[in-house]
Amino acid sequence: MRAGLAVLLLSFLLMAGCGGSGGGNNGGGNGGSSVSPPISFVSNAQNGAVVVSMMPATQGSVIHYTLDGSTPTASSQIYQAPFLVASNLTLSAIATSGGTSSRVTSSLFSPNIPPKTLVWSEEFSNDTGAIKQPDPLVWTYETGTSGFGNNEMEDYCAWNSSISPCDPVNPNAYIGTDGYLHILGLNPAANTYTSARLKSQGLFSFQYGRLEFRARVPEGQGLWPAVWLLGNNISTVNWPACGEQDVLERINDATSPDWNAGSIHGTGFTGGTGLGTLYNFPSGSTAADWHIYGMIWSPNSVQYYMDDPANIYASFTPASLNGLNGAVWPFDAGQSNFLIVNLAIGGDWPGPPDQTTPFPAEMLVDYIRIYTN
Repeated sequence: MRAGLAVLLLSFLLMAGCGGSGGGNNGGGNGGSSVSPPISFVSNAQNGAVVVSMMPATQGSVIHYTLDGSTPTASSQIYQAPFLVASNLTLSAIATSGGTSSRVTSSLFSPNIPPKTLVWSEEFSNDTGAIKQPDPLVWTYETGTSGFGNNEMEDYCAWNSSISPCDPVNPNAYIGTDGYLHILGLNPAANTYTSARLKSQGLFSFQYGRLEFRARVPEGQGLWPAVWLLGNNISTVNWPACGEQDVLERINDATSPDWNAGSIHGTGFTGGTGLGTLYNFPSGSTAADWHIYGMIWSPNSVQYYMDDPANIYASFTPASLNGLNGAVWPFDAGQSNFLIVNLAIGGDWPGPPDQTTPFPAEMLVDYIRIYTN
C-alpha cells in the first residue's frame, strides 16, 4: 500500500492524533493578526503512520513549523512538502506574511509504532497488463540537458514527453508488468543520450527511519546509476547546505571486487572532501545482481548497509566532520528529505560512454520501503 496523497480529509484544526490520541488547536502567537494559521491534512501511510501536508490559508503566506513541541517562529523550518509522521511528536505551525505571524496551531501525534515497523512503501505494483506511469502523486522529474553540475551528457525525459530527443513511445521511466520500476538509458542518435531522473520533491519526504530498496543496476563505461536524498530546504538554503545522502552510487564497468559507494555531503564536505565508504561485493557478485541497499537515519547518525540491516558498512556522525574546515552537519536541521532515483550518462566522474557501453542500459527497482528505527 502506497502512502499516496489522494485522501486529504482532515483540517489541522480537527486533526486527530495517530493512534487515537487527539490533537487540538492551541491558540497563541499573534491571534489578532490578519494572517490566518495554516491548514494541514493527513493521509494514511501504513501501520499507523500518516503523511502530513500543509497549505496556507492566507494567500502568499509562508508556513513555519516545529516537531519538538517548541513554539515556531519566522526562523523555524519552512514547510516545503508533505512529510511522513511515524513517531510520537507535536506538530506546531504558524504562517507569516509581511513580518506578521498567525497564531500558533498545534496537533499531537501518538501513533506508538513499534521499532522496525514498515510505515511507507512504493511497491511499483502494476496489474494493468501494460507499462504504466510511475505514481504522479509520489514522483515528478528533473528534465533537460543542463549537465546538472557534473557535465553529464544525458537529456532527462519526463513521462510522456515528446520534446526531442524524448520519445513518449519509448519512455525512459515506467512501471513494467513485472512490477519493477524501469529506468532506461538510451542512445537514439550519435552523441545523443536520454534517461530519467525521478524525484519525490514537493510530493513526499521523511525525516529519520530506515530506508531500504531492492535494485539492480547496469554497468558500463559512462553509466552512473544512483538512489539518493536531498533536504526539502534545498529551495531556501541551496546545495550542499541542504545535505545529501547517497545510498546507491557507482560508475562504469564492473570491477573485481565490484563495489557500491555510500556517502554524505554538506557544507564543507563535497567533491574530494566528501565523506564516503566503498562496499565491496563478495567474490562472484556484482552490482548488476539484485541487491538490497539501505540507510538507517537517526539523530546524529547516518549509516548504510547492504543486503541485511545487520551488514552496516558505513557510519557517519557529526564527529566524522572533525578536521574538515568549515564543515557543517546538515542532517538534524529539522528538514525532511526527498528521494531521487536516476541513471546518469557521462559526467566528470565516470567520463563519457564509449563503443563498449551497452544501450539500452536498464536500471530496475523492485521496491522502496521506510521502516521505523
